[in-house]
Amino acid sequence: MPDAPTAKGRATRARIVEGAAEVLREQGVAFTTLDDIRSRTGTSKSQLFHYFPDGKDELLLAVARFEADRVLEDQQPHLGRLGSWESWQQWRNVVVERYERQGDHCPLGALFLQVGRSHPGARAVVTELMRQWQQQLARGMHALQANGLVSPSLDVDRTAAALLAGIQGGVAIMISTGDSTHLKAALDTGIEHLRATASEPTAP
Repeated sequence: MPDAPTAKGRATRARIVEGAAEVLREQGVAFTTLDDIRSRTGTSKSQLFHYFPDGKDELLLAVARFEADRVLEDQQPHLGRLGSWESWQQWRNVVVERYERQGDHCPLGALFLQVGRSHPGARAVVTELMRQWQQQLARGMHALQANGLVSPSLDVDRTAAALLAGIQGGVAIMISTGDSTHLKAALDTGIEHLRATASEPTAP
């Protein structure tokens, strides 16, 4: 990432990324040009290449990071407060609403297709998103354990990984079919599994 040492520079770069994200969501990655982005953000060509010297691919990668951050931000504050069954249900509803609102257009997926899934930067964005998401789910499960709502012997990391995998599978099917049934099933079954562990005996 090019240096943006001043507050003004960081703000300008963030404005370009956010504006580019808006255009890409509206027009799609394949139909968006740098001129479209410059027009939306009021940015000159020299200014755009100052912050993104490698051009469109570098800008798209920055937008992918922005969209990845939005995935987690859209689940807040519930994702950070998973210490009760009510909060888990609220989080579940927010996730379903988010992806139903998104529909069959996945900005993040489209960006990765354009940049290239094998691109080290793109893989790093996905890896970090999944790491943070799983970490927050695991933190919520630990909170349930602390509150005596699930078994102390629950394998939190494995359960969080399975729940996240179920969500991603449900989202993939929803993007393909337009039907959120599988996403809802993955979330509901994952939460039901957590509830069921409350009655399991503690391992010696």
